[in-house]
Amino acid sequence: MPSTDSLLKQLKESYPQLSFTEADDFQWLPTTLTITYPASDDSFDARLLHEVSHALLEHHDYTRDVDLIAMERDAWQYARSTLAPRFEVTITADNIQDDMDTYREWLHARSTCPKCGANGLQTKQWHYRCLSCANIWKVNEARSCALRRYNIQK
Repeated sequence: MPSTDSLLKQLKESYPQLSFTEADDFQWLPTTLTITYPASDDSFDARLLHEVSHALLEHHDYTRDVDLIAMERDAWQYARSTLAPRFEVTITADNIQDDMDTYREWLHARSTCPKCGANGLQTKQWHYRCLSCANIWKVNEARSCALRRYNIQK
Protein backbone atom coordinates (compact mmCIF):
# COMPACT_ATOMS: atom_id res chain seq x y z
CA MET A 1 0.00 0.00 0.00
CA PRO A 2 1.51 3.38 -1.00
CA SER A 3 1.94 6.17 1.51
CA THR A 4 -0.45 9.11 1.32
CA ASP A 5 2.24 11.31 -0.24
CA SER A 6 3.11 8.59 -2.71
CA LEU A 7 -0.52 8.09 -3.70
CA LEU A 8 -1.02 11.82 -4.23
CA LYS A 9 2.11 11.95 -6.38
CA GLN A 10 0.94 8.98 -8.45
CA LEU A 11 -2.50 10.51 -8.95
CA LYS A 12 -1.04 13.87 -9.99
CA GLU A 13 1.18 12.11 -12.53
CA SER A 14 -1.60 9.88 -13.81
CA TYR A 15 -4.22 12.62 -14.06
CA PRO A 16 -2.47 15.90 -14.87
CA GLN A 17 -5.78 17.47 -15.89
CA LEU A 18 -6.86 17.38 -12.23
CA SER A 19 -5.76 19.67 -9.42
CA PHE A 20 -5.35 18.36 -5.89
CA THR A 21 -5.71 20.85 -3.04
CA GLU A 22 -5.66 20.41 0.71
CA ALA A 23 -8.90 21.59 2.34
CA ASP A 24 -11.27 20.68 5.17
CA ASP A 25 -13.17 17.95 3.29
CA PHE A 26 -12.91 15.48 0.45
CA GLN A 27 -14.73 16.96 -2.52
CA TRP A 28 -14.82 16.89 -6.32
CA LEU A 29 -15.23 20.38 -7.80
CA PRO A 30 -16.08 19.86 -11.48
CA THR A 31 -16.00 23.53 -12.48
CA THR A 32 -12.30 23.79 -11.62
CA LEU A 33 -11.37 20.10 -12.08
CA THR A 34 -10.16 20.12 -8.49
CA ILE A 35 -10.18 17.44 -5.83
CA THR A 36 -9.91 18.69 -2.28
CA TYR A 37 -8.77 16.57 0.65
CA PRO A 38 -8.07 17.01 4.38
CA ALA A 39 -4.56 16.64 5.77
CA SER A 40 -5.45 13.37 7.48
CA ASP A 41 -8.32 10.94 7.53
CA ASP A 42 -8.59 7.32 8.67
CA SER A 43 -9.62 6.20 5.18
CA PHE A 44 -7.62 8.81 3.24
CA ASP A 45 -6.56 6.60 0.32
CA ALA A 46 -10.02 5.13 -0.25
CA ARG A 47 -11.76 8.48 -0.06
CA LEU A 48 -9.22 10.15 -2.35
CA LEU A 49 -9.70 7.45 -4.99
CA HIS A 50 -13.46 7.89 -4.59
CA GLU A 51 -13.16 11.60 -5.45
CA VAL A 52 -10.89 10.83 -8.41
CA SER A 53 -13.58 8.41 -9.58
CA HIS A 54 -16.13 11.24 -9.61
CA ALA A 55 -13.77 13.17 -11.87
CA LEU A 56 -13.08 10.26 -14.22
CA LEU A 57 -16.79 9.41 -14.41
CA GLU A 58 -17.46 13.08 -15.24
CA HIS A 59 -19.92 13.59 -12.40
CA HIS A 60 -21.16 17.16 -12.44
CA ASP A 61 -24.65 18.17 -11.40
CA TYR A 62 -27.72 16.27 -10.35
CA THR A 63 -31.38 17.25 -10.40
CA ARG A 64 -32.91 14.64 -8.10
CA ASP A 65 -31.39 13.68 -4.78
CA VAL A 66 -31.49 9.99 -5.68
CA ASP A 67 -29.24 10.84 -8.65
CA LEU A 68 -26.60 12.00 -6.17
CA ILE A 69 -26.89 8.70 -4.32
CA ALA A 70 -26.40 6.86 -7.64
CA MET A 71 -23.32 8.96 -8.47
CA GLU A 72 -21.85 8.20 -5.04
CA ARG A 73 -22.47 4.49 -5.51
CA ASP A 74 -20.95 4.53 -9.00
CA ALA A 75 -17.88 6.43 -7.81
CA TRP A 76 -17.29 3.90 -5.03
CA GLN A 77 -17.75 1.00 -7.44
CA TYR A 78 -15.24 2.50 -9.89
CA ALA A 79 -12.77 3.34 -7.12
CA ARG A 80 -12.90 -0.19 -5.72
CA SER A 81 -12.94 -2.16 -8.98
CA THR A 82 -10.67 -0.03 -11.18
CA LEU A 83 -8.53 2.46 -9.27
CA ALA A 84 -7.80 0.55 -6.06
CA PRO A 85 -6.07 -2.37 -7.82
CA ARG A 86 -4.09 0.01 -10.04
CA PHE A 87 -2.82 2.09 -7.11
CA GLU A 88 -2.58 -0.83 -4.66
CA VAL A 89 -5.14 0.58 -2.25
CA THR A 90 -7.59 -1.49 -0.24
CA ILE A 91 -11.16 -0.23 -0.20
CA THR A 92 -13.31 -2.23 2.17
CA ALA A 93 -17.04 -2.71 2.12
CA ASP A 94 -17.06 -0.85 5.45
CA ASN A 95 -15.39 2.18 3.82
CA ILE A 96 -18.12 2.25 1.23
CA GLN A 97 -21.06 1.59 3.56
CA ASP A 98 -19.91 4.17 6.11
CA ASP A 99 -19.80 6.85 3.42
CA MET A 100 -23.03 5.74 1.73
CA ASP A 101 -24.80 5.78 5.12
CA THR A 102 -24.13 9.51 5.39
CA TYR A 103 -25.87 10.08 2.06
CA ARG A 104 -28.79 7.80 2.95
CA GLU A 105 -29.23 9.71 6.22
CA TRP A 106 -29.03 13.00 4.28
CA LEU A 107 -31.71 11.83 1.84
CA HIS A 108 -33.95 10.54 4.64
CA ALA A 109 -33.72 13.86 6.50
CA ARG A 110 -34.55 15.84 3.36
CA SER A 111 -37.53 13.65 2.52
CA THR A 112 -39.04 13.77 6.04
CA CYS A 113 -42.09 16.03 6.14
CA PRO A 114 -41.56 18.98 8.48
CA LYS A 115 -45.30 19.02 9.19
CA CYS A 116 -46.13 15.39 10.07
CA GLY A 117 -42.83 13.48 10.00
CA ALA A 118 -43.84 11.02 7.26
CA ASN A 119 -41.66 10.46 4.22
CA GLY A 120 -42.28 12.38 1.04
CA LEU A 121 -41.22 12.20 -2.58
CA GLN A 122 -39.07 14.65 -4.45
CA THR A 123 -41.19 16.34 -7.12
CA LYS A 124 -38.52 18.56 -8.66
CA GLN A 125 -35.13 19.90 -7.68
CA TRP A 126 -35.20 21.07 -4.04
CA HIS A 127 -38.96 20.31 -3.66
CA TYR A 128 -40.73 17.48 -1.83
CA ARG A 129 -44.35 16.45 -1.28
CA CYS A 130 -45.60 14.43 1.68
CA LEU A 131 -47.39 11.18 0.88
CA SER A 132 -49.34 11.37 4.12
CA CYS A 133 -50.51 14.97 4.62
CA ALA A 134 -49.82 16.43 1.14
CA ASN A 135 -47.55 19.14 2.58
CA ILE A 136 -45.04 20.59 0.11
CA TRP A 137 -41.63 21.84 1.21
CA LYS A 138 -38.39 23.12 -0.23
CA VAL A 139 -34.91 22.13 0.99
CA ASN A 140 -31.49 23.70 0.72
CA GLU A 141 -28.54 21.77 -0.72
CA ALA A 142 -27.24 20.88 2.77
CA ARG A 143 -24.43 18.57 1.72
CA SER A 144 -21.91 20.57 3.70
CA CYS A 145 -24.16 22.76 5.86
CA ALA A 146 -27.22 22.36 8.08
CA LEU A 147 -30.37 21.03 6.45
CA ARG A 148 -33.19 23.55 6.15
CA ARG A 149 -36.75 22.63 5.13
CA TYR A 150 -39.25 25.37 4.29
CA ASN A 151 -42.98 24.73 4.00
CA ILE A 152 -44.27 26.27 0.81
CA GLN A 153 -47.85 25.03 1.13
CA LYS A 154 -49.91 25.29 4.29
